[in-house]
Amino acid sequence: MSAPQLAIDYEAITELFHTAHAEGRNFLYEYEVYTLLSRSGAETPPRANLIPRGSRPSDEELMAIPGDKAVLKIVSPTIVHKTEVGGVRIVEREPDRIRSAWRRMLYEVPENYAAWIERYPDAAPAEYRGLSGEVLADAISRDLKGVLQVQFMPPDSSAFGNELIVGLRRTREFGMVLSAGLGGTDTELYAERFRKGQAIVAASTELTDGETFFSLFRQTISYRKLAGLTRGQRRIVTDEQLIECFESFIRMANHYSPANPDAPFIIEELEINPFAFTDFLMVPLDGMCRFSLPEQLAVPRPVHRIDALLHPKTIGLIGVSATRENFGRTILRNILAEGFAPENVVIIREGEESIDGVTCVPSLRELPAHMNGSVDLFVVAVSARQVPDLVEEIIDLNAAASVMLIPGGMGETEESRTRAEQVIARINAVHATEHGGPVFLGANCMGVVSRPGKYDTWFIPEEKLPKERSGDYRRAALVSQSGAFMLHRISQCPELRPAYMISMGNQTDLTLGDMLRYFAHSDAVDVIAVYAEGFNDQDGLEFCRAVREAVLAGKEVLFYKAGRTPEGKSATSGHTASLAGDFMVCDSCVRQAGAIVARTFTQFQDLFLLAETLHDKTIRGNRLAAVSGAGFEAVGMADSIHSDDYAMRLASYAPSTREALQTLLREKRLDALVGIANPMDINPAADDETHARVAASMLQDPNVDAVLVGLDPLSPAMHTLAQTSTPAYALDDPLGIAPRMAALAAESDKPLVCVADGGVLYAPLRNTLHAAGVPVFPVCDRAVDALAQYIQARLQMENIRSRQQATTGVTCVRGACHSKNVKSEAEQ
Repeated sequence: MSAPQLAIDYEAITELFHTAHAEGRNFLYEYEVYTLLSRSGAETPPRANLIPRGSRPSDEELMAIPGDKAVLKIVSPTIVHKTEVGGVRIVEREPDRIRSAWRRMLYEVPENYAAWIERYPDAAPAEYRGLSGEVLADAISRDLKGVLQVQFMPPDSSAFGNELIVGLRRTREFGMVLSAGLGGTDTELYAERFRKGQAIVAASTELTDGETFFSLFRQTISYRKLAGLTRGQRRIVTDEQLIECFESFIRMANHYSPANPDAPFIIEELEINPFAFTDFLMVPLDGMCRFSLPEQLAVPRPVHRIDALLHPKTIGLIGVSATRENFGRTILRNILAEGFAPENVVIIREGEESIDGVTCVPSLRELPAHMNGSVDLFVVAVSARQVPDLVEEIIDLNAAASVMLIPGGMGETEESRTRAEQVIARINAVHATEHGGPVFLGANCMGVVSRPGKYDTWFIPEEKLPKERSGDYRRAALVSQSGAFMLHRISQCPELRPAYMISMGNQTDLTLGDMLRYFAHSDAVDVIAVYAEGFNDQDGLEFCRAVREAVLAGKEVLFYKAGRTPEGKSATSGHTASLAGDFMVCDSCVRQAGAIVARTFTQFQDLFLLAETLHDKTIRGNRLAAVSGAGFEAVGMADSIHSDDYAMRLASYAPSTREALQTLLREKRLDALVGIANPMDINPAADDETHARVAASMLQDPNVDAVLVGLDPLSPAMHTLAQTSTPAYALDDPLGIAPRMAALAAESDKPLVCVADGGVLYAPLRNTLHAAGVPVFPVCDRAVDALAQYIQARLQMENIRSRQQATTGVTCVRGACHSKNVKSEAEQ
């Protein structure tokens, strides 16, 4: 479908906001919302006429709106849920009946609303709090603007699911978000009770358009009902109408957005709940809109200095003890252990000449001559109370390009927020200058491990976390708001070997969005894994933009968001001093940007492993072939290919594959025991060669996109033990399963994933395969779950890149973009 041709009258819509603002309002009345819709280029709303309080409407005025009946709605700045207080009535379209209902509503609604407020005092609008009885009813009555007479347009169907909600909401983290789904009075219940993406879908308006959003909406129950795809239903709206509606809302959102520097107003919320459907017309039955004045845009950070943070040539430290093993001393030793040259490190420590062979100076004013008065990275490991003055000094002396704030006590508690605000204000002030000042990582962060930068500022002793210093690392970055999360994942999963590990802490300055954008354009990484607890204002949107940039550059972004529940959100904000946002919005926006979203810590580390090891493999589809010598495992693989979040298909073998498998079974004398199936149970008697040759045949099959192999480590026919006196079991046999799987994985461009379901005896088997770049899991359902989600996400990334290429003609891979429509300078 082509993009809708919409003529949105922004001038008229802006005038609506101007008029309301001049009257001291930050909202539109319902009839003004209908006027806004009529100027939006989408569906024309029903005709409406305001009958002001105290007026004397003529018969002609009351009969001016067509229809057999008249809908009357109370108009008040404070009454949101009109039906509950008798604020909506349908009467015969006769002047006397309309007048009677109108007068009755003006008296009964204030009484009903007053009674409701007295039952639920905590829900009372601010202007009515503390009032009761007649005083409260009189205050409500004075605020009534009148009654709105609306054209009655009976819906085609009143069945469940035949009402639609469409809304815009300005969110603190993600800017303007569009949502749509099952409408009516039970919208919140539907969203809560239906599984993800079935009742309501949402997306960032900056990262979608009407057609793309419609493709999301098509997956909902709401669409199936409206399109007549359920039993006993008929279509009541066209796809083109829905796309036009979504496109109109998206364009209005982006025009009246805090991200638009020219926005005359900001839409805080615009909601139609519900749209009903009459003779293929989308009819809004209720609408609300809140708006605000534009705000000053945030001061940009000099994010190019992140390079100095991750690849410093010189490092300064403060907070290093000369007599004991404190955080600063541990950081110093970890920096040196990574191979960073001692002569390029300096310690700020009065009264000492050197510590662990590193020069000490009494103050920042006396940095060594070869550092020219400034270091690339300055690591702060002193108490939080010293931080504000130290930050002031670093900025005044221009003593560092980047600063790492290790200490907590910088915004996590109410008591420390003043200190954090003081530091943030000083940092923002220097960012507003021409030079821009340094960038700051933290506070309350564990630091950085940069293998390309040859340094490690984690304050964990080597005895607690043995380090792999072979120089062997993968083209990946792990960015975590929680240092502890990152620490525990790396301790538990040493097979994860990212080049960079960055603890973001409180995001006093540098944000998750900043760091992701840096890596999106870095030539050093292909995979970026992010653990987030909360985004700074608008940084969720910046993060999503950076996700999209990374995906278009051929990279993979893995994401986990903490704070999904009210309880989790509370714990998150206490830890990071960044409030967690609405999880559904976050999940939707990040997924639509192109990230792989993990739902558990285990999924996160499993998906990270696959992304690190399978990034260079080709993903053609979701057809899986699986093999195991353990019957339960073959069944378990088949049982795990479907879930609420993903679906894989079991591949149908090509004739040549069937022939090769049958030949192998006869050769190994297994043909009487094993049939050709998918998953294929090849019997515990199958040896290493059988496993490998079955896997090889599957990998060569054009109908197979990925292969999963159960290695049957406990089988006496397999070489799976590292320490054994029995050669037939020896892991280091050159013809054993480990070297065979490693060779297959290296030769094939398809994903090959293994399962080694066994205890600690078989950890060396798993470690050997991981070292060879073969992902291996301890149980088969985890393997299928991770592989299915990974493949589905990779296919989604390819769709994003294909749409980008179709739209712009530009193809991006690993940060380099190529246009088939633009000639190079040499060609010109």
